[in-house]
Amino acid sequence: MNRLPLAAALLITASLAACSRSEEKPPEIIRPVLSMVVEPKTVETFGFAGSVEPQFSADLAFRLLGRVVSRDVKVGDIVTKGTTIAALDPTALELAVQASKADLSNAQAQFANAAASEERQRALLASANTPQSVFDAAQQARQAAAAGVERANAALAKSQEQLGYARLFSDFDGVVTAVGAEVGQTVSPGQTVVTVARTDPREAVVDIPDQLIGDLSVGTLFQIILQSLPTITTEAKLREIAPQSEGSTRTRRVRLTLTDPPTAFRLGSTITATRMTKVAPTIELPMSALLEKNGSEKVWIVDPQSSSVSARDIKVGSRNGGTFTVASGLEAGMRVVTAGVHSLIEGQKVKVPEDGV
Repeated sequence: MNRLPLAAALLITASLAACSRSEEKPPEIIRPVLSMVVEPKTVETFGFAGSVEPQFSADLAFRLLGRVVSRDVKVGDIVTKGTTIAALDPTALELAVQASKADLSNAQAQFANAAASEERQRALLASANTPQSVFDAAQQARQAAAAGVERANAALAKSQEQLGYARLFSDFDGVVTAVGAEVGQTVSPGQTVVTVARTDPREAVVDIPDQLIGDLSVGTLFQIILQSLPTITTEAKLREIAPQSEGSTRTRRVRLTLTDPPTAFRLGSTITATRMTKVAPTIELPMSALLEKNGSEKVWIVDPQSSSVSARDIKVGSRNGGTFTVASGLEAGMRVVTAGVHSLIEGQKVKVPEDGV
């Protein structure tokens, strides 16, 4: 008779334990999120790729037609003022000098003979042994001979100067940046043989879009970063802006004079010219932070007190690739979730890593 109540008691106890277990809530999952603190941008940095070029360079060429017999430099060589860079075959020019010297000797002999004849006629005229007309002819002959000497001297100087043109040299110290003729090649007057550039001053040459040219003027400062070693930087001042933009890219060529650049800024080095400009305070967020639902635009805000998220309506100002600007709805200092916005719910607990991301 006592077994039945005992079984009933055990059944009731088991039922109560099952109900207690079913009423227990599962532990709340705290989800780690990527986020960022809203900081309105007041300064915008623009960067433009370019290269280091010489401010002054010269295309050196011979003034005469001739065959190149020597070229003593190649690209990259350092040249000094007055050092011979290349030379033409001087044979014809040397012969011209010899011919001019012979013409000068002949003119001088004629002048000596005409001068002696004039003196003789002068003496005869003084003793009335020759007519005036003969003396006048002798005097004119001497003057013509003197002019012949002067002409021969000029011809000799010209031929000697042309002989000097057979040697090509630089008028300044610099570095060879290009060559345009080889030994054995016949070159015409004015044809570039060697291009020499001054090593100083150097300048950065960059192309800047038309829409960013408006607030630039001569003397505007830029920071120049060496792309091969970004820790090396220098300053530069804007020297020249191209008057017209390039048709296909709508950019203008801008030249920036480097201020005391380190030696690492060699000619031809690739650089980045950067400039910081003040802009109206703008909040910019990645597109992954935007939640678009039912025609509204929202972002998730992290409450630092409760470590929970709440949706906040915003107005998007503009979109630019992977970012967008916020026209209204956010304030500086708010923390915004930047990833996984479609899997969050209102009031959900989240965890922000110590580094904020």
